[in-house]
Amino acid sequence: MSGNVRAAAMEVLDACRARGLKVATAESCTGGLVAGALTEIASSSDVFDRGFVTYSNAAKQQMLGVPASTLHEHGAVSWQTAEAMASGALANANADLAVAITGIAGPGGGSADKPVGLVHFAAASRAGALTHAEMRYGDIGRERVRERSVLQALTMLKELADKQR
Repeated sequence: MSGNVRAAAMEVLDACRARGLKVATAESCTGGLVAGALTEIASSSDVFDRGFVTYSNAAKQQMLGVPASTLHEHGAVSWQTAEAMASGALANANADLAVAITGIAGPGGGSADKPVGLVHFAAASRAGALTHAEMRYGDIGRERVRERSVLQALTMLKELADKQR
């Protein structure tokens, strides 16, 4: 884990710990790396509840309740799916905050509308907050897309935690 990812994970854990918040993750293209970054740090169990790795559409539907119609109409890589994943993580976890990531890490799989490096994020709170971010990293290599996605997800979690009272 890079120093930047470790520092960002520590910030999330500290912010959540200070507010008594629990976190869940719902990951597709990052394959559990956000959960891994958080749980790499000792004593993270007081903040981290669980992670969902939902790489396939079937897993998104079965584990998170993402509607088939959302996947059909907008695709797995969309803000609609990211938001449904984050909401589904909250519904299926004992967590106050959730972050979701879905994208195209590459090297293949992209299209003109959805190029390699496109990643959608959503962060949600049980209190009703819901934010979305779209990043277009470009075809910078699978490892770099995934690492930047982990950093973005951790940043969104930290920002959401900071808004909780």
